[in-house]
Order: sequence, then structure tokens, then C-alpha cells
Amino acid sequence: MNHDQFLSDLQFNIERANQENWEPNWEDAPLSYKLYQGLPVVPLSGEVPLSLAVKKPPARPGIEEIGHFLWYSYGMTQVSESYFSDDADPVHTFRRHAPSGGGLYPNELYVYLKIEDLPEGVYHYDPAHHRLVLLRAGNFDSYISAALGDRCDISSCFGTAFISTMFWKNFFKYNNFSYRLHGLDAGVLMGQLLAASKRFGFATGVYFQYLDSAINHLLGLSEQEESVYSIIPLSVEMTNWTANGSASRNNRSSEKLTRELKPVEFEHYERSKKVLEFPKLIALNEASKLESTESFTRVCNPSGNSEKSLQIHLPQTESLAYDLAEVSKKRSSPEMDFIISNVSQQQLSSLLKESTSAFSYRNDLDDIYGSNEPRVSIYGCIYNVGGIPNGAYSYNQAQHSLQEIQQGDHRLRLQTGLSIDNVNLMQVPLCLHVAGNIEFFREELGYRGYRILQMEAGMLVQSLLLTASAIGFGGHPLLGFDASKADELYRMKGKTSLIQIPIGSYRPRAWLKGGLHS
Repeated sequence: MNHDQFLSDLQFNIERANQENWEPNWEDAPLSYKLYQGLPVVPLSGEVPLSLAVKKPPARPGIEEIGHFLWYSYGMTQVSESYFSDDADPVHTFRRHAPSGGGLYPNELYVYLKIEDLPEGVYHYDPAHHRLVLLRAGNFDSYISAALGDRCDISSCFGTAFISTMFWKNFFKYNNFSYRLHGLDAGVLMGQLLAASKRFGFATGVYFQYLDSAINHLLGLSEQEESVYSIIPLSVEMTNWTANGSASRNNRSSEKLTRELKPVEFEHYERSKKVLEFPKLIALNEASKLESTESFTRVCNPSGNSEKSLQIHLPQTESLAYDLAEVSKKRSSPEMDFIISNVSQQQLSSLLKESTSAFSYRNDLDDIYGSNEPRVSIYGCIYNVGGIPNGAYSYNQAQHSLQEIQQGDHRLRLQTGLSIDNVNLMQVPLCLHVAGNIEFFREELGYRGYRILQMEAGMLVQSLLLTASAIGFGGHPLLGFDASKADELYRMKGKTSLIQIPIGSYRPRAWLKGGLHS
């Protein structure tokens, strides 16, 4: 298997990346959530707060607050019933605040907790029952710190979140293309978790680099089925944080660290009677693993295009105040429900400024003492925005301005690039693209760079979706588009379009919805 060619095909030639004549077996589809069997469980309160308009002051949480935080991060929030034609059976969907491609939710959320009224240990968050499932009891501060290269003082944190990917949950439908979706879906979940953390008064940071096998060993995961994609420590006080591997005096390795813990195996329910093999996903996951802390590094992202063109400075706006609970609840992913409407410069300004501001976060790739250029950026085709000529633009976050690339109405051009006509782009005023390094930082981060870039794109997407919801718009993330056409439209150099998000007004869809909380 040629890993570089496979990743290129995922971006520019999906049919070649997938197996021929692939048809998902819906009768044998997996569940969208993991169900452990025979382990101790801790029920969580369903009486979640219905408003998160005000940020809570920093305070060490109890089990009730942790339950609320997990529900707003990844809990099941609604069940809906939709009809796509008069003679079709209804389609039932379980909704969460974080969207997922096809509603399959391939990611799982684990937490290491040290709070009152709960035994210290590692837990799985079971969204189907809104409860914690105990995997390992005990204190694992030193183990997790070592797996992070001693770059974070885990002892000062009340918890640590682990976001994993279960390969089969997406592979059964999307085949090898699911490898691209895994990172994006993980990033969207991370974006929602970070947004919820701020409202609950938690301090957070994201680690993309850690000893993979050691962390999977801690959680008892089979690496042929599932693997951790990111680690997010949670604290309410000043935490020792360093962004490079030099914090550890001694090189750490997964092989040595895993010897400190006995292996554990758990049973979980698998609805699919036949789980197919996905060797390319396993091979890429193996190639992306870090097994020594000497491999940890940082990334300096070069600045974007330096071509001179028309700059349109957007109006300055106040920080957008909104209720995260309400915005998450009403977030909508319209398909054929978009309706064309006028968009003001003020709305566009708020959308771009608030989204990119919220996307700023602490991580282990950037120099925490320096000025870091974001690794993902926003391009967009704009139509019917007051005072701005229709055209293709790039957004300059530092100057809060649009850089003109090509004037004109490009909606039909983008429409022809869709693999499935499930969105009418002629009814959409804003069609944004999140772009990143076309080489996926292969030189700096190896094959891990691909999934990191997809995760950061997903995080920015979730920020855009929440902000769009706050100003009354809907947004529908799309991967079924021709990236080459979009890159050509924006005249990109060294970048490529990772995901496309039409944003605009929409009419309410005809469906029956019910909330899943007290």
C-alpha cells in the first residue's frame, strides 16, 4: 500500500480510494454508540441545565456538573422522525450537539476523573444511557503524564478526556473514505467539547501527540477496532503546560510504559453480525502512531498567499453573546431547505470573527510564547452580501478582512462539483471552504499530520456552525465536492480545500422531534 497515494486519493479521487462496487449493508449496520457489557456503571443526572448563557466561574466540579458537561459535549439530545417521500418509511435519527457525517458518530468519549462522590479511575461515557462505565479504577496521573512526554501536570487536573475512533462504525457505509471522516468527526466533537468547557469554567488544552499504544492500553482498546485520536486535560487552576517534548528528561516509549499496567479486555455489544476487514485504515493508523516521546514536535505554519489584490475590511463587531445550550439545540444542517436571503456585512463579519476567535485554543503543536499562524483557514464564495461584490475570497483573520480572488457568481460552478445534489447551492449566499496544507504537514508530522489537519478543520467547522446558528443561519458540512475545482477557483498555492460548508437562511424541515433530557 502506498500511503501517500492513498491520502491523495482521499482528497482528490474518492472513487479510486474506495473499493469497487461498494454497497453498505444497512440491515447489518453497527450502532452509533458503544455498549460495554458486565462492567460497573454510574448513572448521571438527566436534569441538565437548559441554559448556558453565562460562563460559570472556575470551580472543581462534582459528579452532577460532570454529567451536564458530558451531555452537552456528546450526549444524545433529540430523537427525530423524518419523511423523505410520501411512500417511504420514516427515518429515525438520534441527534447530538456535535454533528457527524451520516449521523454515524464513529468517535467515543472516555474520561479519567478525580472528583468527589466518584471512585478515581478511567470511564467510558455511554451516551445511550447517559452514564459512566468504569474501565479501570485507580490513580493514573503518572502514567498519563508519561504518555504525554511529561508535558502536562496531570496531577493538577480533575479530569482528562480521550477522544477515540471506532473504525467499523464509519467503514460499513463509507468504505476507505471513512479515514478522512474519522478525523473531521473527531474535530467536530473536540470543538463542541471545548465550547462546553468554557461555559462550565474548565481550562483545557489539546494534545495531538502522545504514546498511542500506551494510551490505548490504558483504555483497554483493541487497536484493530479503535484508537485514540486526541487527549484533552481538564482543570480549573493553573496547569503546567509545555508545548514541546523537551520537558521530559528521559525518552519515554510505549513498550516500557505499557508494562506498568496489566492488560484488560472488555466485552462490548456489536450489532453487526459480520464486521468486514479494513486493512488500509489499520495500516494508516499504524503508520500514524507515535511510540517514543522523541517523535514529539512543533509546527510553524507558513503564511498564506502574498499576492496583492482588493482588500475589503469588514466592520468591527462586538463579541457575540449567545446561549450555548440554545444555539446547540437549534443548530440545523439544511439540505434542500436553504432559501436565498440578503446577508448584511455585519452578519458576515460576526460569523467570521466569532468563529475564528473561538477556534483559538491551546495545543501541543504551537509555540505558546510565539505568534502562531492557524494551520487551517477560511475561503468562501459570497453572493448577495450587502456592499460586497459577488465573488471568491479568502479571509484574513489578523486584519479581519476579505481578500478578493475572483469576482462573479460561482454558485453554479460549485454545484457542478458536488458528487450528490443534496444541497441547492443556488439558494445559498455563503459557501465557505476550510483549507489547509496540501501536503498535510507530512514532512513535519509524518502520517499523523493528515488526521491532525482533519481534526483542526473539524474544530473550525463546529465553531462556524455554532456561530451560524447564533445569528439565525444553518450550515451543512459537505465532503462530497470536487476539491480540485475549489482549489482552482481560489487559486490556492500550497493549500487544499478540506471541507465545504454552505451557510444561509433555511425553512424549517417537516419532522417530529423530541428532547432526550429531563
